Amino acid sequence: MDVRVGIAGITGRMGRTLVRRALETPGVKLGAASSHSDNDLVVGQDAGLFTQTQSAGVAISGSLEYCRDAFDVAIDFTCPEYSVELAELCARHHKGLVVGTTAHSEEQTEAILRASQQIPIVMSPNMSVGINLMLTLLQEAARALGDEVDVDVVEQHHRSKQDVPSGTALALGQALAEGRGQKFPECASFEALTSGVERDPSTIHFHILRQTGMIGEHKVVFSMPGECLELSHHANNREIFASGALYAASWLFGKPPGFYTMRDVLSALD
Repeated sequence: MDVRVGIAGITGRMGRTLVRRALETPGVKLGAASSHSDNDLVVGQDAGLFTQTQSAGVAISGSLEYCRDAFDVAIDFTCPEYSVELAELCARHHKGLVVGTTAHSEEQTEAILRASQQIPIVMSPNMSVGINLMLTLLQEAARALGDEVDVDVVEQHHRSKQDVPSGTALALGQALAEGRGQKFPECASFEALTSGVERDPSTIHFHILRQTGMIGEHKVVFSMPGECLELSHHANNREIFASGALYAASWLFGKPPGFYTMRDVLSALD
């Protein structure tokens, strides 16, 4: 049985990509699409034609609330405030939810967690298979190398990305801290190194770049006497995130209420 997806934020980069991928993905049916800004120039247009693909037979709505009977799982790549609204909407109408939006506050995350007591929710800072495999590899490497080696996380994204550092970079840091047996907030540093001050090897340093034309790259460097270990991931296009989100929606359909991650989703591939 095909899962019917409702895509929020169709005017955004990921919203457009999700529509195109949904129309091409077996087992997935585009059921609804919305522009949460309720733009009069967008609402009512065919979602497929708006994203410059074939006609989808789905009119863009001002809110997924208006077409709640047309989808089983909503997919959110919008903004933290709307993620909460969408979680509450899905909880009211017993719909699943996939959240790829990042930079939520603790309060916003708590609201989404509360909604997961009523509906199944997959939430992840990165929907790609490669990044989620990288998280596992980093945890193992950090456990093996300990906290006496220098560790740096380098992330590069397009210049209009709002969250700094990215949610993915924070997830990488969390995996490193867990592998080292550390508490992430206590060992993370987002400040530039100071001249004349020797760095502390127990600290995980972050380096952040925002550049024109960049989609997303993440690299973790372990520096040891005489050698260096690097693990990196390069996103060549946004299709990988859309494909991961649609796979997550298919996996989530019919699951019991709960809070799931992409690691849970990808465990089905084992």
